[in-house]
Amino acid sequence: MLESLPKLTLSEFLKLPETKPASEYIEGKVYQKIMPKGKHSTIQIFLASTINTQSIPSKKGYAFGELRCTFGGRSLVPDISVFTWDRIPLDENNEIENTFNLHPNWIIEILSPNQISIRVIDNILFCLDNGTKLGWLIDPQERIILIFRPRMQPITKQDGDLLPVLDFLSDWQVSVRDIFSCLTLDF
Repeated sequence: MLESLPKLTLSEFLKLPETKPASEYIEGKVYQKIMPKGKHSTIQIFLASTINTQSIPSKKGYAFGELRCTFGGRSLVPDISVFTWDRIPLDENNEIENTFNLHPNWIIEILSPNQISIRVIDNILFCLDNGTKLGWLIDPQERIILIFRPRMQPITKQDGDLLPVLDFLSDWQVSVRDIFSCLTLDF
């Protein structure tokens, strides 16, 4: 957390310059995300590109990495935000908008070493309470993925367990093992 800053409003926060790694605005406080390490970055790029390979040709969805999403009084930067095609904001030139003032359909977070998981889980739950349909919390250290859905208990998936995806990707089957296989470069 950026302790030196006094409590800010959301509009004041959005006027601040972007930080690296990104900062998030949660209930008047600013929290800087942890710098991604090798496993985190590998999983993030692998998953976003795999989801896009499955969804872009049919124009059903798009996975964005490190996209600022501002909604419900928070401004979050999920590791991966997946939006259905029809919800992607476009500007007057019919190009993807720079500002996303809406919740993602699917949020994927990947734990980094020493990252506080409770804050990440809180962000996933916040997204679910504001319209997100699916959340994954990936723990590379434990090789476990927690699945979150609105108004349901989280479910732990590991090894060869198949993972739930959004309806428009129902033809795509992916297991926990498939995701972690990218870390050994055996895919």
